[in-house]
Amino acid sequence: MGLVIPGPTHRMGVEPFFAELVDGVEEVLHPAGFAVLVLLVDDLDAELAAYRRWSADAEVAAAVVVDLVEDDARPAALSDLGLPFVLAAHVDSPWACTSEVADDAVRVGAALDHLVALGHRRLGHVCGPRRLVHTGERTATVAEHARRRGLVVATVEADYSAAAGVRAVDALLARREPPTAVLFDNDVMAVAALEHLRARGVDVPGDVSLLAVDDSPLCELSVPPTTAMSLDVHHRGERLGRAVLSVLAGGDARMPAGPPSTVVVRGTTAPARERVGV
Repeated sequence: MGLVIPGPTHRMGVEPFFAELVDGVEEVLHPAGFAVLVLLVDDLDAELAAYRRWSADAEVAAAVVVDLVEDDARPAALSDLGLPFVLAAHVDSPWACTSEVADDAVRVGAALDHLVALGHRRLGHVCGPRRLVHTGERTATVAEHARRRGLVVATVEADYSAAAGVRAVDALLARREPPTAVLFDNDVMAVAALEHLRARGVDVPGDVSLLAVDDSPLCELSVPPTTAMSLDVHHRGERLGRAVLSVLAGGDARMPAGPPSTVVVRGTTAPARERVGV
């Protein structure tokens, strides 16, 4: 099975998500006689070239596509090549393992419920690249909650990297009326922002609360541990592996939904209070 990870080639080394995902996929596919080939690429052209090579050389039996974007060209390209594939995405398609990525609207809504229950009405949201399908679902949910509840939300786009998380939190806290809580779309940005703020002498969660939509060991090991939405990436990888076997057997990629995500309350969220001199 082939898995292409698009974007900066350092992602596999710094994002626990993909390492855990591949581990779960391998746990299902290895007993069935499959190996997992992981390829990191910088752009779409390189990814499509890999699919053409894999198809021509019969190098892989199926591909898993991650980080879907609006009007994504990859499903059609794989179909034209006749290479079976599974979409790791929450989209309406027989090729989508919809349980691999939880319903982002539900997950983000639960995160916002937690912050609002703590009295936070002025929020920051550090989202991923807006071209991604799941980023669109998350930002739309944040906007809808803001409209319905009368919240003030400032959204900053970032690329999931630690440096982007630091830049985003600095931009949010430099606002004339900075947020009392910040929601991050991944663990790497949240933990990097936490370490940066503590180095600046900012009290987390006293001055500002932080919450990551994706949980990982990074969140557990940070100081203080980072509040996050629960996320069993290994189990998602297992479901992806089963989806691949289903597609290869002539079925589709739909798998039963996993357990609902819940807020794992740790040390970076607390009741809102007005911040002075940050």
